[in-house]
Amino acid sequence: MKPGMQTNLKVEMSLLLLRNFITSAQVAKYPNFFFEILRSRRHNPPPVVFLKTHKTGSSTVQNLLFRMGEKHGATFAFPSYSYQFSYPDKFEADFVDELPEGSSQFDILCSHMRLNMEELKKVMPPNTIYITILRDPVQTFESVFSYYTFSIPAFSLAKKAAETMENRSALSVFLGTPESFWDPKSPENGLGRNPMSFDFGLDLQHGNMAWSANLTALVETFHLIMIGEHFDESLVLLRALLKLELEELAYVHFNTRSAHSITSLDETTKARIRTWNDLEMELYDFSLKLFQKKVEEYGAERLNRDVDLLRASSSRIRQKCVAGKNVSPEELEESVRPWQPDSATILGYSVQGNLTKEEQGFCMRLVLPELQYHAHLYFKQYGRAMRPVPTE
Repeated sequence: MKPGMQTNLKVEMSLLLLRNFITSAQVAKYPNFFFEILRSRRHNPPPVVFLKTHKTGSSTVQNLLFRMGEKHGATFAFPSYSYQFSYPDKFEADFVDELPEGSSQFDILCSHMRLNMEELKKVMPPNTIYITILRDPVQTFESVFSYYTFSIPAFSLAKKAAETMENRSALSVFLGTPESFWDPKSPENGLGRNPMSFDFGLDLQHGNMAWSANLTALVETFHLIMIGEHFDESLVLLRALLKLELEELAYVHFNTRSAHSITSLDETTKARIRTWNDLEMELYDFSLKLFQKKVEEYGAERLNRDVDLLRASSSRIRQKCVAGKNVSPEELEESVRPWQPDSATILGYSVQGNLTKEEQGFCMRLVLPELQYHAHLYFKQYGRAMRPVPTE
């Protein structure tokens, strides 16, 4: 099974609930002060491609783009099957579903894919804005290992080996001798080493003299590479790039794991992760320098002021919308329950009950997990449920 590739059963169940609950919500009719600004937009945002990297905070950004696109009637470039573009194959234009009747172009592409810029440009308009997000490679790898322990063959082998040892986590067993578990020829192991670089579609073979040149050329094609450790600062830069209103950037963090699903890392383990993900470190460090340059261009004092405004605005909206955060999945309704991998518990959010119908529509979307929101938007755009992945 490909990482993250799952049955559509839960998606379709959620879709049935969503059709009855929020399909007719109209953002322009929200009566409260923080909704009022959402109907004052003077223009539509430009077309956007978001490279949704794994375990970096990308689902939080995707939710923001889903809400932005739905509000403005954007046409989404969705995968023909399921909710990923045939991952882990590199993106091809043929992976995209048909342009819906009445649409002249695709406006937003933000589902999981393995980057292929030439093929993307066949799908998206010339004025498209390209963005992505990266995260500290140490924390990213720990999260990837936790989330995909049973999906990535190399991790599964390490898990089985750890079961025969005392007081050894699967992660520590893997990092002890990673080459003994990892088969570089298997695409299913793609996220098992340098996962963000793999999402970027980069050539991950060591000793490739073109690596640095390829990295530089590729990274510089992005208008903004957000940094997970500077998430609010990244949102302020995104706001300037897409000309968004402050309140459109309200968010909750998606795919938060329960405490028992997180492996604590000592300095030795962190060092081993850096060594194993050496190309990842180069990608992250290079992108962080570019991010810092954009911060300087924006102005540090101005950025700090706008970050404070963003945090205050988001806090007000979360207080209005969210009844409970970090809620265990068994306590959540199906419509807002995140998908649960076999190896980790993913927490979610419940919505306040004292809301008008219009407020419910907005707040539901704010906390709506990826699969449910994707299914809802797909149905709204095409008038049918997503097609299941063909069986081989």
